[in-house]
Amino acid sequence: MEETGPEEPLTPEDLADVADMADMADTADAAQPLVFPCPEGETGRLDQWLAGVSGISRSRIQTLLRQGAVRTAANAVPTGRRATPGETYIIHLPPPEPVELLPENIPLDILYEDEAILVVNKPAGLVVHPAAGHPHGTLVNALLYHCPGMLSVGGEARPGIVHRLDQDTSGLLVVAKRDDALNALSAAFQAGEVHKTYAAICCGVPEPSTGSLESLIGRSPCDRKKMAVVDRNGKWAHTEYAVEEDFGGSALLRVRIHTGRTHQIRVHLKSIRCPVAGDRLYGSASEDSVLPFRPPRQMLHARLLTFPHPLRGEPLTFEAPLPDDMLRLLAALRRAAAATSSAGRLPQAVNHRRPAPVGGT
Repeated sequence: MEETGPEEPLTPEDLADVADMADMADTADAAQPLVFPCPEGETGRLDQWLAGVSGISRSRIQTLLRQGAVRTAANAVPTGRRATPGETYIIHLPPPEPVELLPENIPLDILYEDEAILVVNKPAGLVVHPAAGHPHGTLVNALLYHCPGMLSVGGEARPGIVHRLDQDTSGLLVVAKRDDALNALSAAFQAGEVHKTYAAICCGVPEPSTGSLESLIGRSPCDRKKMAVVDRNGKWAHTEYAVEEDFGGSALLRVRIHTGRTHQIRVHLKSIRCPVAGDRLYGSASEDSVLPFRPPRQMLHARLLTFPHPLRGEPLTFEAPLPDDMLRLLAALRRAAAATSSAGRLPQAVNHRRPAPVGGT
């Protein structure tokens, strides 16, 4: 979203992974039913239990039950049932409603444009492409307004999109305006020729101050709305980090990803107990308490992007300055660190140096 494994472009296999995790369970491929064996001792309401293990909202589960889309091996499951230990429940999700892609006059911060590509500095809060819960107001809608001819580039669902950022992550994206550019950029990702570096403010300070995190990342077995470091049924992920500023209870990191897994940086930093500041999914208010204030979104920004031009081959490098919300938090952290230093006392943070494994999580 980080050299022995190159970052991969979007593939059909990964389509569910490119939506926000809150929507992923509801938009899974209808050809891949969700299977949930009910454990011993579970006798609560079936809709409530299925909502908990699947990550699908309870109201959505109730709708699926009424539609006959929740079944056992032999029969559809009626509404109002309680969970039966030892029974296996299968959820058949209907295909998502098609989204009509319409151009929308949404301002874009374009750092570079030529006949083949655009490089955009995406603001936090902007979804990259339409998905369940976000049918309009996305980067793709803005791109279609700016470049009307892009609709057919790479398919109707995500025209021009080669890689993505989470909704509340800001920073650099390269977008293809032509099919030959899209194919060349995809090949560059596959060959490991695209390099992405992020700035992240985290809660806690990793130790050592530089490290390499390698693991499998897959759907969390405990919460389907999250990804997690897993032992199996995941995809290999590689993240490198370096502490640029140590504020005592928090730090500014430079993070490079060698693979492009869903929520990769957020998951890897969480795995070493240094979650991204302000991350509502992988962090918490108590972890953010080491900060002067809790930021409104995860403090993660795609700062540097280097790739070969898809038509001409020369290397291009772009840098996006830190956004205002990250600059405000950094200014407050620096003031607090200076005040602590002048008072001659250590920062009030418990275990602010948090050990990080090197070469694996």
